[in-house]
Amino acid sequence: MTNRVTPPPQDFQKMCKQAERDQEARKLALLIDRVKRQIAERDNAAASPKRPVIAINNDAASSRLPSRSALFER
Repeated sequence: MTNRVTPPPQDFQKMCKQAERDQEARKLALLIDRVKRQIAERDNAAASPKRPVIAINNDAASSRLPSRSALFER
């Protein structure tokens, strides 16, 4: 007796395809929401005032401690 493979019923195949489409639609909806949130965060960050950049003068640079490796370079 041979073991015959019977194809699954058409309804089952349709249900699998529909499930795949549903999952892809959910993924797409999540991706769209994430992109919208990122755009909103970027817009909010652009609207908020930025901190001023502090210029480093020579006095501040000379008062810094030397790096750790500078002690061993003698």
